[in-house]
Amino acid sequence: MSTEQQAPAQTPVNAAMALRHRWPTAVGLLAAAFALLAGGDRDTVITVLFVALACYLAAAALGRPWVAWAAVPIGSVAVTVGKILDIEPWLVIGAASVVLIIVGLLRRASRPALSAQSLAMLGYGGVAMIALALVPVAGAVLASLSLIAHAIWDLIHYRRNTVVPRSLAECCMFFDVPLGVAVIVLVLTS
Repeated sequence: MSTEQQAPAQTPVNAAMALRHRWPTAVGLLAAAFALLAGGDRDTVITVLFVALACYLAAAALGRPWVAWAAVPIGSVAVTVGKILDIEPWLVIGAASVVLIIVGLLRRASRPALSAQSLAMLGYGGVAMIALALVPVAGAVLASLSLIAHAIWDLIHYRRNTVVPRSLAECCMFFDVPLGVAVIVLVLTS
């Protein structure tokens, strides 16, 4: 006779509660799958990286964490309109970022937050721009590695609970890593 007790099976109610608390993870994974199906290439990775960076920058510039969530659809629409007008996504987001930095300076936003997000845009965005100059496979791998590295930025913000809502940082982590890994696998096995 065993003295070990078996853990009770998880009830559907407990599973639903767990999922309710992890909705940002689910949204991030679904968005990564959608982005992979929609393109799954260097340009897709670079575009989503720039939109993610702009979301963080917008929240810092305006001093309102919720703005990061609002910036996701706004950035996506701006990129789409740019494509219709034959303007590169990085140029659209780059111009918007300059405007956000100016607005942040005029609003006297938190200098440490605005500086950190501006430097992140330059760092991650700079790597993405280098990726554009490379052959497509090497560029896709470099851009994907930059996106995966951005998950570290997400984790820092998640743990500190600063600049953006924790839900957005969590969503981004579960968007950045799966999409980055999937694109690397896809381009290296094609």
